[in-house]
Amino acid sequence: MEVAEERPSASPPPIVHAGEAQILRLYIAGQTPRSVAAFANLKRICEEHLAGRYRIEVIDLVQNPQLAAGDQILAVPTLVRRLPEPVRRIIGDLSNAERVLVGLDIRPAS
Repeated sequence: MEVAEERPSASPPPIVHAGEAQILRLYIAGQTPRSVAAFANLKRICEEHLAGRYRIEVIDLVQNPQLAAGDQILAVPTLVRRLPEPVRRIIGDLSNAERVLVGLDIRPAS
């Protein structure tokens, strides 16, 4: 399953990588509660903080287990930011928005 989504924005908030689209891959294992929560949390965070400057690709490792090797996925759900570089990985259901924002270099660590 692969989902790509882009949304326009009226007034985007300032981010570290201004103007660059975030290419995000969310690796999941089926429709488990953690996978569903991770996608919902990621979508909410992107809508609030990236406002149209993101693309989410959902990769279900139950359907395509061979795709785990490319991004060295050892646990699911795992979020991988492909662009802008450097590549970043966050493991878990992404419920801690502050941790996700810092991990994606959208907000500096406090």
